[in-house]
Amino acid sequence: MTQGMQTSLVRSFSQSDFNEFASLSGDNNPIHTDAEFAAQSRFGRPVAHGLLLCSVLRGLIDKVVPGGRLQEQSVNFLAPTYAGEIMRFIVTVKRRSQGPQGALLDFDMEVIRVYDGVITCQGHGKVVV
Repeated sequence: MTQGMQTSLVRSFSQSDFNEFASLSGDNNPIHTDAEFAAQSRFGRPVAHGLLLCSVLRGLIDKVVPGGRLQEQSVNFLAPTYAGEIMRFIVTVKRRSQGPQGALLDFDMEVIRVYDGVITCQGHGKVVV
């Protein structure tokens, strides 16, 4: 793993994906699953679960460090991620260091809306190699 190494994935979610994730996670907040409710919110339509976005990012980290143990993860949700929008998920290795449990990799993470370049989720994480 070298500093600056990056992996990415482009994908979109459907409303069905949001509904399935709600069922699996138990997070049935209507902001994710109910179009009528979400239409009355500041978002105007259903938005992705933050944990759904983090799950995709975690999967990318596992491509860089198969079997690595996530030590910490911190994210900010800067803009909504809607169904049907093409999103780019990016994980970038920032540095490698030595911790008490072994080698640590620090990552930057982003979720970017492809059509306008807006960052909807941004964060950092550490994985024990």
